[in-house]
Formats: sequence, structure tokens, C-alpha cells
Amino acid sequence: MSEHIEYPALHLKRGEDARLRAGHLWVFSNEVDVARSPLSDFAPGDACAIVDHRGKAIGVGYVNPNSLIAARLVSRGLDHALDASLIVHRLNVALALRERLYAQPYYRLVFGESDGLPGLTVDRFGDVLVAQTTTAGMERRKDDIRDALVKVLRPRQLWWKNDAAIRAMEQLPEYADLGHGEYGGETFAREGDLVFAVDPVGGQKTGWFYDQRENRDQLARFVAGKRVLDVCSYLGGWGIRAAAYGASEVVCVDASASAVEATRANAERNGFGDRVSAVRADAFDHLRALREARERFDVVILDPPAFIKRKKDVAEGRLAYRRLNELGMQVLSRDGILFTCSCSHHMPRAALLDAVQQGARHLDRYAQMLIGLQQAPDHPVHPAIAETEYLKGFVCRVLPA
Repeated sequence: MSEHIEYPALHLKRGEDARLRAGHLWVFSNEVDVARSPLSDFAPGDACAIVDHRGKAIGVGYVNPNSLIAARLVSRGLDHALDASLIVHRLNVALALRERLYAQPYYRLVFGESDGLPGLTVDRFGDVLVAQTTTAGMERRKDDIRDALVKVLRPRQLWWKNDAAIRAMEQLPEYADLGHGEYGGETFAREGDLVFAVDPVGGQKTGWFYDQRENRDQLARFVAGKRVLDVCSYLGGWGIRAAAYGASEVVCVDASASAVEATRANAERNGFGDRVSAVRADAFDHLRALREARERFDVVILDPPAFIKRKKDVAEGRLAYRRLNELGMQVLSRDGILFTCSCSHHMPRAALLDAVQQGARHLDRYAQMLIGLQQAPDHPVHPAIAETEYLKGFVCRVLPA
């Protein structure tokens, strides 16, 4: 090993460096040579130099001995310390992409591994930032992250939204609090000319789903003068966008009372209170009720939460997607348009399309896949890390067979 390595070495077993050298950033606990570098020697979040079995350095990362993913690579080679200056640099690189993509400062600023900051997510809502750390390594560096975000963006507020269940895998507590700035004032997301009030503490995830923004753009082709149903509507992002593109009537459905109230308020805020209604109901139950009432819509949007969160849920989750899509098609007009999505990483793109096809055939209908949907470019995919590509969807035309 070179003498200038500043951090304790995490040795890999023979051959276990191949995936990292191919571009991946994760080290699993069974890949560590614990005889040479016992994981018990490290505290959660400690910086380390990740080295191969010959002692040749791969790069700098951090360790969590309590996690299946025992280490994450942050920087290749040994030229850059895992410190505030590295975080500032990575933030500036991430910001350069988003400023190229979007005219307004409303986007996902940091998408974890894809932006070279594994374990960190940051969403930007103008002068408000909502950040989430999901690993012990990033949790240990909260102060550096805060200082870097303040230096680069000078936000009015920075919220820590650290209540994701995934933190349990790293044995981290769940909490949400203000990390910078003073309490008070509303937080808004913007998509084009539309404004949506969001809750950075009580809302889902970081408050808004920027990953669907470009997919919602596709509504413009299909909704003018049409009756639209938005299922699992959250704050009305799809439904209110549909109204803005000229939909004659929009019905939003969500199981959350607070989301339904927020949707109504956001519809009024944007001048569509007369065309957008919101209903609190379970998605499956309400679709069955609409079917029984013989209600029909020209466009149905299905954007459910992840039905498959673990591999062992795949069979049950695939069935749930099939049932949801079949119910959605049962309330579609004869020549209707179906927007269907899945944010489950474990649900392959082909399996979602198959769920649509099976549902269509069961109803003696014919589905044409028109447009493939994917996560917005402020959620870039890391080609070596399949988990960074999670959102998939389709726009389908559904006809009588």
C-alpha cells in the first residue's frame, strides 16, 4: 500500500474489486477481507481507503459495519479527501446539470450515487432545500453537507427529511427538522407556470415528485377537452397539469386526507377549482365503485406508490399492478388513453407492459403502447448501478378488441 493513504484501509477479497472497477460504488459485507480489515474496527460512517487484495487503492469511501452494503465508494484514487471541499465540488457539478436542464430552480439537485454523493438526496424548491441522508456515512457529514449547500445555494431554509424507512437498514433513527434558516413561510414546487404548495416535513418523500415532470408533459397531447381520472394523485401534479392543458373535467383520487385537501387548494391556487375535484378513497375501491357506476373517462392516470419494495414481494406486487391496470381500463372510454407507471425498482419495464397487456386481454380489449416513460433527467441513471433506474411507465391507447 502507498504510504500517503490518509484513511484506514478496507481490504477486499481476491476478485471482489471487479465490480467497483467496472463503475459500481458499493462494497457488500461478504466482499471484505475481514481477516486483514475487520469490520468491527470501523464505526458507522468512518472514512476509509478501499483497496484490493494486493493492497492497491481503488478509492476513498465510507463504512458501515452494521449494513449489508458495508462500504460505498465516493472518490476514485486517493487524491481527494472525504471532506467539505469534495462535497462543494460535487454540488457544483450537480448544479451545472440542473441549470442546463431547467430555467427555474425547481428540481432534484442531488440524486445519490448518480451525482457522486451516495446516500444523499437533495430537492430544490426555489430558496428552500429538502435533504435526505440514508446512510451512516452521509449522516456523519451532515454539518459539512449543510455548510456546502449554504455556500453554493444560499437557501432561505434547509430541511432534513430523514424519516425514510430505508434508514433502518443503516441503523439510523428517523426524524425531520430544520437544518438551516428560520421557521415560517410556505414552500412551493413549480412546473412551468403552475405552482404547488408542498410540505417539506409532513409530505411524502421530500415533498414532491420531480421524477414525473417530463412524463406529465406528455399530457398535452391527449387531454384537451377530455374527462380525466388521476389515481393516487398526491398533491394533484398530474391532474392539475391536465387541467392546464385543457381537460374539461379532472377527478383526483388519493387515500390521504391531507393530500386531498392540498390538491383542492392547489387547484384553486392555479385557477382550476371549477374543473378539478379531489376524492379521498382507496385506489382499488374507488375504481371498482366507478366501474359499478358505469363512469367513463377519456384519460386515466395510474401513478401508485411502489407495490414491490423487496424482492420477496415481486409476485404479489406484479399481481397488484395487473389488477390496478385492469381496473383503470374498465373505466376508460372505448378509445381511451392510459398513463400507467411504476416506481418499483424490482418491477421490470417489460413486466409492467405485460400487466397492461394481460389486463387488456382479460377485458377483451387491445392496448397500443404509444410512449415509454422514465424518470426525469434530474434523476440521472448510473449505468453501473441498476437501482438508480427505478421509474418506468407507458402511455397506451386502449381499444375494443
